[in-house]
Amino acid sequence: MKGYLLFFGMLIATTCYGQSAAPITGTMTTVQSPDKNLTARCYQVKEAYGNTLYYEVSYKGRTIIRPSALDIRLDNHITENAMALKVDTFTRWTANLVVRDISSSTHDTSWRPVAGEQSIIRDHYNGVTISLQKDNNPDYLMNIEMRAYNEGIAFRYYFPENAKGSYYRITVEHTEFALPEGATAFHALWGQAKYQELPLRNWPGPAERPLTLKLPGGLYACLAEAQMVDYAKTRFSLSPDKPNTVVTDLYTSADLISPFATPWRVIMVAERPGALLENNSILLNLNPPSRIRDTGWIKPGKIMRVMTQTTATAKEHIDFAVKHHMQYILFDWKWYGNAFSFNSDATKVAISDFDLPAIIQYGKKKGVGIWLYVNQQALLAQSDSLFRVYEQWGVKGVKFGFVQVGSHRWTTWLEDMFRKAAESHIMVNVHDEWRPTGEQRTWPNLMTAEGIRGNEEMPDATHNTVLPFTRFIAGPADYTICYYDNRIKTTHAHQLALAAIYYSPLQTLFWYDNPDLSNGEPELEFWDHIPVTWDETRVLQGAPGEYVVVARRKGAQWFIGGIGNNAARDIHLSFDFLPKEQPLTAKIYTDDSTVNTRTKVKVEQRKVNASTAMDFKLSASGGFAVWVYP
Repeated sequence: MKGYLLFFGMLIATTCYGQSAAPITGTMTTVQSPDKNLTARCYQVKEAYGNTLYYEVSYKGRTIIRPSALDIRLDNHITENAMALKVDTFTRWTANLVVRDISSSTHDTSWRPVAGEQSIIRDHYNGVTISLQKDNNPDYLMNIEMRAYNEGIAFRYYFPENAKGSYYRITVEHTEFALPEGATAFHALWGQAKYQELPLRNWPGPAERPLTLKLPGGLYACLAEAQMVDYAKTRFSLSPDKPNTVVTDLYTSADLISPFATPWRVIMVAERPGALLENNSILLNLNPPSRIRDTGWIKPGKIMRVMTQTTATAKEHIDFAVKHHMQYILFDWKWYGNAFSFNSDATKVAISDFDLPAIIQYGKKKGVGIWLYVNQQALLAQSDSLFRVYEQWGVKGVKFGFVQVGSHRWTTWLEDMFRKAAESHIMVNVHDEWRPTGEQRTWPNLMTAEGIRGNEEMPDATHNTVLPFTRFIAGPADYTICYYDNRIKTTHAHQLALAAIYYSPLQTLFWYDNPDLSNGEPELEFWDHIPVTWDETRVLQGAPGEYVVVARRKGAQWFIGGIGNNAARDIHLSFDFLPKEQPLTAKIYTDDSTVNTRTKVKVEQRKVNASTAMDFKLSASGGFAVWVYP
């Protein structure tokens, strides 16, 4: 056994933060993050029905996760009987595991994403692998793989190849997260639901992931899932018998062939909520590198939907896109007929006065690419040839609509769609309930996804302040930002700022709008110039449900967005993140009822540097934006 912070011998679990005293059998394994702030321990405890794997996590000596069970259950009896193998009879599959070996590793590399919130991502962790096997059946092996990053702790169950070829059916995974008393969670029942801050009791149902937690003493944590590509989605439920404890709740069972690994269970920890968003690259690092060798055809950009699908209207939108430095337009559902019917053909236009070849050619001449919506029915029926046809047409991307999510079947199907799309140089945007788990590192043609309560539902400003600290930790989201629609529940400066706050390398603007509604408002220059991928991202201030200020850099330019909740608020902003001794120009966009435009947004210009500070008085549901450039 290779030693790496390993503690041997019989230890007594009286140090386990409230766990009933029970003997720890054999070995306690400890792994620390490179900065030594995070520590995770894993061990077995002898209980009435056998050995139980436990782990715990601390941050700078403070308990984050109290002793919590690592519990995964399998039912392989059909395969075992069919292949005349020994039938496992343990209710808890892990109850009779014994340690075979413990090995350690250190990893420190950097890589460049095709599109990202930062241009260089460091992948730095200390790892440990605990190799186990059934004491009565050595053909059954399982490893616990644990990594300690500065950003958080990640672990998963890995099943090496079974020598007898037995197939595996994962029926339950009840991995526990025993949290400190007084913790609260930002709970959402589904991907597009509203958020509620709730105590860890009496939840209305399982919570969507990632799950952001406010801990006693000012710390924040986030429970997330990474590399969920061949498994069933995990939700988070409350333990029925352990207080202040969250457990993984599989959407369905999963049927797998060894060797395989479950998705990573991730526990991020931060001293301020904004650091959770800044550190979300941990989810990317837990996925394999890009499987697309030549990524030159993957072009991030801004996109506008064509509401009325005619040839003339499409060309008007292309001209508007050119004027406002947008790269794409989208034809949404029904362009090929009833999107919910298998009888509709997604290679045939079903709208009169809609010359798609002429539109694509016009867009190509103007430098504007075309995206098409395709519902799951057509994707399922036509995917063997559909993307190749679109590539021949010159289509740049496909928006997947109303995909089924959660089950093992539809998870693997969707991952296969990313591969098929990539083979034909097609970019992807997934709607509706689906959320990424970092697989855009592997398939960088996956530009964005919905899985968010955005401007299709017109949420209020308070909801908008929650999203950067919750949904956006999972990765890019297609919020479908609007500007002119009368149903918007915020000010226009608030909407303007969202393009800087919300990350999406395919950024939808003017979702419910059309070119006729625009009167050339001067503040639109903020959207005209804003990029969609970044060299650096900083969450300067904020708290979920209250307010947020995000600054993003591309080259020498900074784009800053600030929004408040449903109440008025004053924000003091220091520009000390700017390079020192470099004079810069700032365009400042704020709500002002005296401005003689429909949108009531004031535009000012001033010189700024690292010693500059500004005060913003936000009205209820208000916001501000700042563009800083040399």
